[in-house]
Amino acid sequence: MEIDKLLAKPRTDSLLGWHKGIQLSLSGTNVGLVNWAAGGQNSIAVNGSISLYANLTLSHTTWDNSLDVGYGLIKQGRNGWIKSDDRIDFSSKFGRKASKKWYYAALANFKTQMTDGYNYPNDSVKISTFFAPAYVLGAAGMDFKPNKHFSMFISPLTSKLTFVGDQTLADKGSYGVEAAEYDVLGVKVRDGKRFRAEIGAYIRAQLKTKLASNISFKTKLELFSNYLHNPQNIDVYWENGLEIKLWKIITINLASQLIYDDDINITVYNNDGTVKGMGPRTQFRHMTALGLTWKIDKPPVSDD
Repeated sequence: MEIDKLLAKPRTDSLLGWHKGIQLSLSGTNVGLVNWAAGGQNSIAVNGSISLYANLTLSHTTWDNSLDVGYGLIKQGRNGWIKSDDRIDFSSKFGRKASKKWYYAALANFKTQMTDGYNYPNDSVKISTFFAPAYVLGAAGMDFKPNKHFSMFISPLTSKLTFVGDQTLADKGSYGVEAAEYDVLGVKVRDGKRFRAEIGAYIRAQLKTKLASNISFKTKLELFSNYLHNPQNIDVYWENGLEIKLWKIITINLASQLIYDDDINITVYNNDGTVKGMGPRTQFRHMTALGLTWKIDKPPVSDD
């Protein structure tokens, strides 16, 4: 058996079957204007990200682990710094071969952000912070892996847990948790719940490939349907990344992120700062950056 071979190996070969790596990216832009007749504002922006992965492949078993962390800041004119990116995304997926391309699989995923967030121009009311929200997802199902570039995980039994660690946000019913209750005088009689559980179906498709020797593309699409509450309203999380290597560690990175969650209400403001409306909306973020990218990629050790 393959596991017996691994146990028989010297300790230095304990990483046989592991494909590990890390990618660090740093980019920034600066605009300076002096007596500029066309108008405008000075600006500076900086973005950084780190991606780590450790994937184990044996004859009948796979175990894929990844951690993505990103953070970005931007400053315009005399305004203070505001964040343009903030994410922590950890995923672990274990599979046992069922056939040539299919695996019985279990998946765990955790998402949150690191710092306070605001819906500008309103910079006095916090709408997010660390662990508010945080999402923990656990799923069991089948994983389709026809090659090393593509995989699609399908789960008919998925638990999605939403945490809102900040009581002020929980009292407002943010991110789908149950809001606080108040009496006729406006006095709070029950705290808002800081936890919500959902049961439903989940699909995650991933693709990583090279379009050319110096161009890499990756995409990840996640879909979730809550069996017990509006199952027709599908939660969507879709991210894309295109990396163009210009010279050694100098790269152009194009990234986009699309999110739709029927339980997240987005506040829209008028130009004068008054509230225009509130409700579920499609969230979209895109970024184009010229910067530096460092990669360390360690493929499995040959079993020779």
